[in-house]
Amino acid sequence: MGTGNAAWMLTSASLVLLMTPGVAFFYGGMVRAKAVLNMLMLSAGAMAVTSIVWVFWGWSIAYAGSDIGGIFGDPATGFLLKDTMVADQGTFTAAAASASGNGYPASIDVAFQTTFAIITVALISGALAERIKYSTWMIFVALWITFDYAPMAHMVWNGGLLSGDGAISQAIGAAAHDFAGGTVVHINAAVAALVIVLIIGKRKGFNKQPIRPHNVPFVMLGAFLLWFGWFGFNAGSAFGANGTAGYAWVSTTAATAAAMLSWGFTEKIRNGHYTAMGAASGMVAGLVAITPAADVVSPLWAMVLGAIAGVFTCFACGWKFKLGYDDSLDVVGVHGVGGVTGTVLIGLFGEGTGLFAGGDWRQLVVQICIALVAILYSGVITAIIAFALEKTIGWRVTEAQEVSGVDLVDQGERAYDFAGTASSVLKELK
Repeated sequence: MGTGNAAWMLTSASLVLLMTPGVAFFYGGMVRAKAVLNMLMLSAGAMAVTSIVWVFWGWSIAYAGSDIGGIFGDPATGFLLKDTMVADQGTFTAAAASASGNGYPASIDVAFQTTFAIITVALISGALAERIKYSTWMIFVALWITFDYAPMAHMVWNGGLLSGDGAISQAIGAAAHDFAGGTVVHINAAVAALVIVLIIGKRKGFNKQPIRPHNVPFVMLGAFLLWFGWFGFNAGSAFGANGTAGYAWVSTTAATAAAMLSWGFTEKIRNGHYTAMGAASGMVAGLVAITPAADVVSPLWAMVLGAIAGVFTCFACGWKFKLGYDDSLDVVGVHGVGGVTGTVLIGLFGEGTGLFAGGDWRQLVVQICIALVAILYSGVITAIIAFALEKTIGWRVTEAQEVSGVDLVDQGERAYDFAGTASSVLKELK
């Protein structure tokens, strides 16, 4: 066994898992104080439900099952991780080596890919903040991982329709490229978020009264944790402790820095300030955009890509007010636009294949095609799931419950007991 690669991949899996608490703080700080616990719980629920589903059949659909039409693997072949995990003298280990060929056991692949599934569905929650039932969310997570995320991972990363060996790539004559999740993670989650938002409707007061973040330091903490965890996300996608992993670390940092600065400059020109909220959002936008391209764009193009993404996503976050959809925490603006930007710009900046980097038009066309198919697939599957839940158990708390705060409704708790603290102080003074 390649112990160095195994150690790096276990570390990467742990780093990616840390990203979900990062998302929880990033989103939790953006909502009002009466909804912060619910926001944190949506990420916790995503971790718990996805982990169970992945062990039962998610891993099989994405990676272990026999291919069905280039869309998904059958859920039975790897059900409950059979044929992947076996017992050797009473101790469980892996039945085979990782498909990466880098000399570590398949059990580590299961761990790494579990964390990707968790973070992807957790991203969706930001668009639905302050108004959905926790019970409905948990059912949605199980259904969406089963019918959307796992098949999408199969299509892109397991030789399916959207892979470099898939039918689209063969028809165009260029290999589609998504290094760490521009389509599978970011476009997928953002489209799902938009579809659900259009079905469940707006928060009370949206676009009529200010709805401000209650804790900007939480937002910054979440962004910093995401940047740190993203080294597992991108550098881990090299599937080994190698030069590609090292370069993905470098390109990820360069693009993220450029995006943070370009978002800040855009804000300064428009509004006269470099805001902390803008810095945090710019970081995430850069991380999103470089994800599909981290191994194939040069240092210069990585920074250009990040800078473009920072400007695009900054403007895109204002679309919801003009178009009237309540994407509470800008999942569509940051992850959707950032994911499309990074995926498509491989067609311009990809080394040796991109139009501006020694290639021709084919790479650009194939990148556009896989982005469009990902949008279509995620939109259709999510719409079916979301409509079914809306017509049966319903997504939303009541208007009165929303106004009083979803934390009290679903969690029966408050994040900050201001009244209790004041009462205690008065008693002590007396």
